[in-house]
Amino acid sequence: MATAGFVRVDPGSSPYRAILKLATPTVIAMLSQSVVNEIDVLFFSRLPCPDSSNGQAALLPSLIIVWLFGGSLSAVSVGTQALTARRVAEGNPKAAGAVLANAVWFTLVGGALMSLLGFLALPLVLGAMIKVPEVRGIAMDYSRWRLFGVISMAMTMAIKAFFDGIGRTHVHLVSALVMNAFNVLFCWMFIFGHLGAPAMGAPGAGLAAFLATWIGLFIMFLFAGGTGPDYAPARWSNLSRRLTWDILKLSLPAAGATVAMMAGFALFSRVVGQLDAADAAVAATNVVEKTCGAHEAVNSAATTDIVEILKLTFTACIGFGTATATLVGQSLGAKQPEEAERYGWASVRLGVIIFGVVGLCEGVLFTPQIVGFITQSPAVREVAMMPMRMMGIATPVIAIAMIMSEALFGAGNPKFVAVAQFLLVFGVLVPLAYVLGVVAHVGLVGIWIAACVYCTLAAITMSAKFRAGGWKKIVL
Repeated sequence: MATAGFVRVDPGSSPYRAILKLATPTVIAMLSQSVVNEIDVLFFSRLPCPDSSNGQAALLPSLIIVWLFGGSLSAVSVGTQALTARRVAEGNPKAAGAVLANAVWFTLVGGALMSLLGFLALPLVLGAMIKVPEVRGIAMDYSRWRLFGVISMAMTMAIKAFFDGIGRTHVHLVSALVMNAFNVLFCWMFIFGHLGAPAMGAPGAGLAAFLATWIGLFIMFLFAGGTGPDYAPARWSNLSRRLTWDILKLSLPAAGATVAMMAGFALFSRVVGQLDAADAAVAATNVVEKTCGAHEAVNSAATTDIVEILKLTFTACIGFGTATATLVGQSLGAKQPEEAERYGWASVRLGVIIFGVVGLCEGVLFTPQIVGFITQSPAVREVAMMPMRMMGIATPVIAIAMIMSEALFGAGNPKFVAVAQFLLVFGVLVPLAYVLGVVAHVGLVGIWIAACVYCTLAAITMSAKFRAGGWKKIVL
């Protein structure tokens, strides 16, 4: 059955061409999405010291909060994409439209609840993560604005997953480009007080992101409205508890993985914060005091900067993984499991080549220039350099882990990914970071060595599970 707007790749075509065709719009869209936070970091670096470094230090814990509540709800995209890809491959577009309707309704109700829960938990969580009062105050103000955008964030991801599932990955690209253009404008206005807006400093970036995400959602709704003739998502009869539960059965493990990862990264950030707290205790002899005139959260700022640089790579990897998940899901829906496996390994090979080059640039060739661009603080540049080199070299390994995780999501096996991530985060990443960074006094380098070990084990684990092939028998 031919369905308008459904992009299905010929099984006989090159898997590399198919992956690049679907992945390219997604990669560009997700990279532009990352600009939301990259712009924050860049603008924060233009604030006077120590507000610049403290704003950057506050950003990572704040984003962990946003992803803890908004990202876990956005995991509904996993079930949405997997079921959509299966249904359109089976020749049932109306059933795919029903998946979209139930995912959107769930994110509307769930988003309101998660926002409320986030507001209530915010003081406790940030109080546990951040020990420097100045940094904690900025994080509180920034996070409150971002939590207002949980509904728009999750709903956008649900609609994106539907379009990814039918192969129209360009839809989110359009939305992301427009949204992030507005985000840059709003950041410039509200951080520095241009065009009559109040000069809010770092928290102004939270307001800017909140406004921009709702603009992006509006554009996604316009595209969704155009699918009516074939998919008919806007029908009350589409709403079904059973279908919602089918979506959630696939999405809840992914949400659990997101919560585990964010909780783990929160503890990771807290370990980094302990280094800054120790530096604050000896502030009189710290070189930061001589250059900045007040205590600067150097390690936390450096960690935020490294994460923000790497996040561009992470999002590009997820773009490849999203394309792989679509092709795996469609192939399984068409009863072609061997094609699904072919797409998975082809994506990994592409990822190793492409992100190997990216990692070479990040970790070897242009590391000083990249670090120097994202922070104006000499102290932050100094401590960020070696961890940035390590993570750049590890970039191809990160690509394998993320692409294989997304492939397993597309195959309908999120439970394994969730359990594996839980064990790796709390069994390896967090304890090893504490032992190396604090107990063994290796400092920030030791903490990021733990991150390299974690990424390597994740790549091995996900690849081994995909190779085992048990996912080929999953029925959705």
